[in-house]
Amino acid sequence: MRIAIIGADGQLGSDLCRVIPKEEQVPLTINDVDITSKEATSAVIGKIASSIVINTAACHNVDACEDNAGPAFAVNTFGVRNLALACQGVGAALVHISTDYVFDGEKKSPYTEEDIPRPLSIYGISKLAGEYCIRYILGKYFIVRTTGLYGAAGCLGKGGGNFVENIIKQANTKTELKVVNDEVLSPTYAFDLAKQIYQLVKTHYYGLYHIVNHGQCSWYEFTRKIFQLLERDVKVQPINSSAFPAKARRPKYSALGNANLNKMKLDNMPAWEDALKAYLIAKGHLKV
Repeated sequence: MRIAIIGADGQLGSDLCRVIPKEEQVPLTINDVDITSKEATSAVIGKIASSIVINTAACHNVDACEDNAGPAFAVNTFGVRNLALACQGVGAALVHISTDYVFDGEKKSPYTEEDIPRPLSIYGISKLAGEYCIRYILGKYFIVRTTGLYGAAGCLGKGGGNFVENIIKQANTKTELKVVNDEVLSPTYAFDLAKQIYQLVKTHYYGLYHIVNHGQCSWYEFTRKIFQLLERDVKVQPINSSAFPAKARRPKYSALGNANLNKMKLDNMPAWEDALKAYLIAKGHLKV
């Protein structure tokens, strides 16, 4: 098996490179392939002749997408279409990472793959359109939706950080932190997601999957858990998201359920609390 990893230097891509055996992987960065170019994408995918292509590339600055929709659709929709066409040309399966932002947040229990998407933002619309391009073009695909992703490498599109690192950094300089308590999600450790994706792609169970760490919490509850695990007495005040005006609307509730993984008896994702502890240990914040 030969697996191309697009966005290999990003948050999830870095962990995929840690999980997938070196002899099976072909790491690709923006310097190797620009998925917004149909010709370049086709040439690169055709040359390496991978049996599986994993796409972690995305334009995911949600508020910036509202200001300028062009890059969002160029990467999240047309770039994904280019990849699907390239995979079709060589008979490869495409693994594409999507998002909880395809939902409107009106549900009160975890979203499953059966729920109907209704995105609230340009970002969500562009990601959903990318999903539809894959379904239209390919038969061999894994569309993976996840939420609240954080990993050791950090997010390149957000300055190389992630929520956990940013909140710990803030606690070092502020006497009190204010964190929203009305947005609920299933925070997910990128390393766990990478391991689950690698297990999934070794099957032929193509389709749509939600893959998250089990459980749900608000950003406030997530923050409290960080400092509880670190045994740090940090004052955290819960506030409403209206206190942080944003251009893009976010779903208030976007916890996901791994229904299709469960059907296939493949769900090995730990609880979000256990995943957070593992991350803090891996980053050296917490000693074993």
